[in-house]
Formats: sequence, C-alpha cells, structure tokens
Amino acid sequence: MNKGKTIFAQIISLFNEYEFQKCVSRYNEDRHSIKFNCRDQFMVMSFAQFTDRAGLRDIETTLNLCGDLYRSGIKAMPRSTLAEANEKKDWHIYQDFAMTLVKEVISLYKDEKLRIGLEEIIYAFDSSTIELCLNLCPWAEFHHGKAAIKMHTLMDLRGSILTFVLLTPGKVNDARGMDKVPVEAGAFYLMDKGYVAFEKLHRYFLKNGAYFVTRAKDNMVYGVL
Repeated sequence: MNKGKTIFAQIISLFNEYEFQKCVSRYNEDRHSIKFNCRDQFMVMSFAQFTDRAGLRDIETTLNLCGDLYRSGIKAMPRSTLAEANEKKDWHIYQDFAMTLVKEVISLYKDEKLRIGLEEIIYAFDSSTIELCLNLCPWAEFHHGKAAIKMHTLMDLRGSILTFVLLTPGKVNDARGMDKVPVEAGAFYLMDKGYVAFEKLHRYFLKNGAYFVTRAKDNMVYGVL
C-alpha cells in the first residue's frame, strides 16, 4: 500500500483543479454537496484505485488508518457516504475530466517515434470481459450463472494512451463495438479476428479514410484483387 500511496501523491501533484471544476460546473453536481463534494469523491476513488482497495469497507478502513492523507486533500468518510456519492453523482463529470487528461497526454507524446517507423497514428482496439457478482448485478447476466460487462478499449500506441472506452453487457459481440469508435483519417486500427466483419470494417474505417489490420479466420473465403 505504501507504494500505492507514493504513486498517488505523484499523480495528485499533477491534478488540474481548474479543469476539474469546469467539468463539475457543467453538470452542477455540487449544488447540494456540503461535506462530500465531487472533488472529495474523485480523490477518495483515485486513492482506492492506486492502492488496490477491494471494496467500500476496505476503503473506509484504510482512510481511517492513514492520518497523513489530509495534506493531500483526502477526507476519511463513512462507506455509506461514499456509496451514496457513487450512486448519485453524474459519471459524465469524470468521463469529461478523463478526456481532458487524455488530450494533455497526447500532446506530450505527439513527437514520440514508433519502433516500426510509421509516421501515421496507430491504434489498437480490443475488448476485455469483467466479471461481476450476479446477485448484485442481475442486469449483467452473462452465461453459466455468471455476470459480466465488456470494456471495449481503443489505445493510442504512441505512449500507450487510452483514448476511448465503451462499456456494454458481456453478451455483446466484439464487432458491435466498432461503430462507436472515433475514426481518424489516415490512422491504422489494429484488431484481432473477433472483429472480422468486413462490411463494418469497410464502412467505418475505409470509407472514412482510415486503415484496419486484423487476423483472418481459418475458414474465411476471400479473393485477392
């Protein structure tokens, strides 16, 4: 946990208060908050992420034990308060702030050279299945009595920067996430054979001036032109 606290302190030193407050004001989410506002929630959840906390009780216990966190602007709160904030605060605040940070990071890596020598931007697109508790999340029923969601992720390989994330039920086919991807003319998009749906690949990427690279299925019927 000490390592996580050190990393967290370094991250928070880069926290852009002005940009975050712009996101909060956009959705007017602090209008009724007195003891636990959006910044407090962001700090606590960021700390939980970087110190690998396992749940609300774990977060509450750790914060109560770490008396030196006050200087970082973190408040120790009952787990019920945090649970209520996580349920009611508008998640768009944190999405908008995340995209603000992504833009800043992309500018830092714009001159980074790729090892394969291409000047064009190269993205990797893939999905990960995240298991959930079926009793707590019956809406996310997957199969064999399990629950799950899918996280479809687009990564800029110049700096390994996440630029787009789409969450869907676990049953959603990988290829159905392609039509939500922001396509950039001239860029290359790398995908595995789970995305072999050529009508979509042609419509979403080639017609928008981008290129795709994917693995062929063993039974694919094709002709070389």
